[in-house]
Amino acid sequence: MLPAKTYRDLIVWQKAHEYVLLVYKVSSAFPKEEVYGLTSQYRRASVSVAANIAEGFRKKTNTEKLRYYNISQGSLDECSYYSLLVFDLGYIKC
Repeated sequence: MLPAKTYRDLIVWQKAHEYVLLVYKVSSAFPKEEVYGLTSQYRRASVSVAANIAEGFRKKTNTEKLRYYNISQGSLDECSYYSLLVFDLGYIKC
């Protein structure tokens, strides 16, 4: 396997991007009163996962890369909570 030339070659980024698209699709059906609340927060956190992977890819040192990947993991944990919350609120069904 060849090394990744861009962040778009990373499978983890590809999965994160798919997740962003899913969050946008699912959250489009949330109640309108959530547009500036939960909808916005969930979308921002999902975008942060993919964006921090992309930004970290170009960093020169492993320490810098790990910092961005760690931020991405934190955003993913935030999304995990939002997923639980929207399910418990009845905004989505599994």
